[in-house]
Amino acid sequence: MQYVGNTPAEQQEMLEAIGVSSFEELLEAIPETFRVKGLLDLPKPVSEIEMRALAAALNKNNRSTEDAISFLGGGAYDHYIPTIVDFLIFRSEFYTAYTPYQPEVSQGTLQAMYEYQSMICELTGMDVSNASLYDGGSGLGEAALMAVRVSGKDVVLVSETVNPHYREIIETYCSGQDITVKSVPMDNGRVGGEALGDMLSNDVGGVIIQSPNYFGHLEDANQIGALVRDKAPKALYTIATNPISLGILKPPAEADADIVVAEGQGLGNHQSFGGPYLGVFALKEKYVRKMPGRLIGATVGQEGERGFVLVLKTREQDIRRERATSNICTNQGLNALAATVYMSSLGNEGIRHVSSLNTQKAHYLAEQLSEIDGVSLEFPHPFYNEFVVKLPVPAKEVITAMLAEDIFAGIDPGKKYEGFENRLLIAVTEKRTRNELDAYVKGLKKVLKGKSMPETV
Repeated sequence: MQYVGNTPAEQQEMLEAIGVSSFEELLEAIPETFRVKGLLDLPKPVSEIEMRALAAALNKNNRSTEDAISFLGGGAYDHYIPTIVDFLIFRSEFYTAYTPYQPEVSQGTLQAMYEYQSMICELTGMDVSNASLYDGGSGLGEAALMAVRVSGKDVVLVSETVNPHYREIIETYCSGQDITVKSVPMDNGRVGGEALGDMLSNDVGGVIIQSPNYFGHLEDANQIGALVRDKAPKALYTIATNPISLGILKPPAEADADIVVAEGQGLGNHQSFGGPYLGVFALKEKYVRKMPGRLIGATVGQEGERGFVLVLKTREQDIRRERATSNICTNQGLNALAATVYMSSLGNEGIRHVSSLNTQKAHYLAEQLSEIDGVSLEFPHPFYNEFVVKLPVPAKEVITAMLAEDIFAGIDPGKKYEGFENRLLIAVTEKRTRNELDAYVKGLKKVLKGKSMPETV
């Protein structure tokens, strides 16, 4: 779709229609110090042909998972997406559908949301799922706010092993709302049980952990939940998880979680340079009226036919602002549909198989890397498809050098965790073949051989 601007005459007509004489009048509320004076220093305009050539040249600066073998994780994973997913979601009736403002007219959209909710409940073991949020990080932000609303307490404890980007989002959501967010120190790569026990009290309204956590390790969610119930009985217990991992791991509901949040990108959504993604949000039924987002239900019409309705929509666009649970005014409908098609096409056995492949391949690579001189696993705990290795050189040097081997080696956790400069976070998905895993080992050996290493290594 080409952009067509408004003529000066059309612009003036619109200004007169809203009762102002110039565009500058609309900017009077903005202080002069923040306004740009004169024209922007922009290059001369180019033709459409030149613009396409420029965009193509800039695009060559990108390196995607189509160009190199990816071992990147930390919340976004290179999973295989069956062809049927894109085929269905790019059909015009799905691809162009927007949030239904007359919902019951949009039966197809409502049914897709309903099926999504049903599958998320089955996957997580929770009673209720909303029709999705923006992404996993904003889902945790909403969980923190909800915990405070329900409990009446203003302290939220967040484990240090939760994805650092998610923790920053939680801080942002709670900022300026008289909510205190405290970080629970980790103990050897997992939630510090002793530290958490010392921090829990009747003043705590929410506790947030992640399992598998940022380092890929499984937290003792049952033990943590029991500790929360004992020492902070009014607190809501939130578990962030990887939805694909639930193919083989016990659902968070079995750990007595009040809220379950997940990043749904792995459920049939492309990495897309970071978004748009999908926020999975499920909870116990007794909290449903405090839930952000919207809830779709199934019913029966006057003539006995099955139909779908918008049961709850506690967003500020629909009810009084002071009664709203969130200012999120939409859901990730297309991404949720992709997740629905993905889960439907794989089925229970398929998701279990994908989850198992992730685990097996990750453990194979971890074992092979541990045999390299100077390389070892950082933590001894069980892990799903991500793990941290200790290197004899800074991780950023390895990441850069491995790019020459056409391998995205992983994430440098030293950017977010002090003392982790020589650590590397590696993720493995079902897409990685035996040859690719062996190529990683060979490439790392080659890189380390070319680095200056201590005599003791």
